[in-house]
Amino acid sequence: MNARDPLAPRSPDLPGAIAAFTDKMWDEEIVPALTDYIAIPAKSPMFDAEWQKNGFIDKVVRDAAAWVESKKVAGLKLEVVRIEGRTPVIFFEVPSTKPESTGTVLLYGHLDKQPEFNGWRNDLGPWTPKYEDGLLYGRGGADDGYAVYAAIAAILALDAQGVPRPRCVGLIEACEESGSFDLPVYVDALKDRLGEVSLVVCLDSGAGNYDQLWLTTSLRGMVSGTLKVEILSEGVHSGDSSGLVPSSFRILRQVLDRLEDSKTGQLLPESFHCAIPADRIEQAQATAKILGDEVWKRYPWACGADGGPTLPTTTDPLEGLLNRTWRPTLSVTGVDGFPAMKDAGNVLRPYTAFKLSLRLPPLIDGNEAAARLKTLLEDNAPYNAKVTFAADGRVGAVGATGWNAPSLSPWLETALNQASMDQFGAPCGYIGQGGTIPLMSLLQQCFPKAQMMVCGVLGPKSNAHGPNEFLHVPYGKRLTAAVAQVMAAAN
Repeated sequence: MNARDPLAPRSPDLPGAIAAFTDKMWDEEIVPALTDYIAIPAKSPMFDAEWQKNGFIDKVVRDAAAWVESKKVAGLKLEVVRIEGRTPVIFFEVPSTKPESTGTVLLYGHLDKQPEFNGWRNDLGPWTPKYEDGLLYGRGGADDGYAVYAAIAAILALDAQGVPRPRCVGLIEACEESGSFDLPVYVDALKDRLGEVSLVVCLDSGAGNYDQLWLTTSLRGMVSGTLKVEILSEGVHSGDSSGLVPSSFRILRQVLDRLEDSKTGQLLPESFHCAIPADRIEQAQATAKILGDEVWKRYPWACGADGGPTLPTTTDPLEGLLNRTWRPTLSVTGVDGFPAMKDAGNVLRPYTAFKLSLRLPPLIDGNEAAARLKTLLEDNAPYNAKVTFAADGRVGAVGATGWNAPSLSPWLETALNQASMDQFGAPCGYIGQGGTIPLMSLLQQCFPKAQMMVCGVLGPKSNAHGPNEFLHVPYGKRLTAAVAQVMAAAN
């Protein structure tokens, strides 16, 4: 296909033509592929120790690779790269159609999933896809199985219109939900084939609303792991022992008090905090004006004591944005050592274990934080109890470092706003995200001159990782078209 002359004026109908192409491709090709994908329980290795034996990860990788190859993208080369004992990655490359281009656009996504969780609507389930009113329900579609399909659709949309674009490469992993501990090995092995990356398009992030393109400006880091307190070798009669044998749960509470103020949720050690850059505060102020109370109203609040909804830590939109993006926060995401309620007799339990998720500000080193957290929790245990904290991950990578985006080049800022206006009718918004994408810190180190377009479909109520997760298909269509336009502007 002959590329359009890069010096020729842009057709006023070009954004519409790109949108029409991506709309059709989503309806006819992507939604059916994602429906099949959602039905496969391709849980990340952290949640499926038998992932190799079960074969679900391999299945979704093979399916996605076959789909990409079936699109017959001109010049496409694709390989499923496998390193012994590690999850596979899809690597593809498509040659440039822009003669003067010297850079490479790297498109990233992942195919592994979070576990099921409970609380799904009666007619929904994690592995039971359902398409309803523009929303595709099920685990993994939005986070972010759609990425590889949208990336290829964006490339094809440009090629179909004869719009020049740079060389494109895709890196689709299957370990992100476990902290991407396999990915650095692959990036190192593929570095020469990746080329001189000038733009990274990461499709694994969120959106403040569904009304405009949103650029992610920062990501928090994370340390997750299991805190376990052991006081007995076996359970004993609570009537006989309580008051003499300390409760493992009470000891665990004391240990956590070293880390968190339970009244406010504030993390106490200063080493887990960082100064918030002035430009990020300014962007948060602008975003707070756009979103207003939707910053906190977007969550599924329970019915409170007075019949009204339960309340957030703050109803101030600016403080809410900063709390979830630039301040450390502790969550307990799992427990062990507790019998089910129906099986709970009068027994003082021998141990209590909590799964901790500590979100870190973008500028805090994840590995250093993991080491500090372990020391803080384990040292000087009350009652000489056995207190252990085992961080998730592998040796040398037990914590995930966050990411603060580099300053935008003028060309990218212009392209983002133009694409958002063309595809959404509103300017691009800027928002930090509270989640973690370990790849971004890694790529920033590997390609320090690259620009970063981190975006995604995880908008209000999409509920990644929880029940009733959905992909907002109309937004996915417009996002794909917007990504195509930005790719065309890159060199």
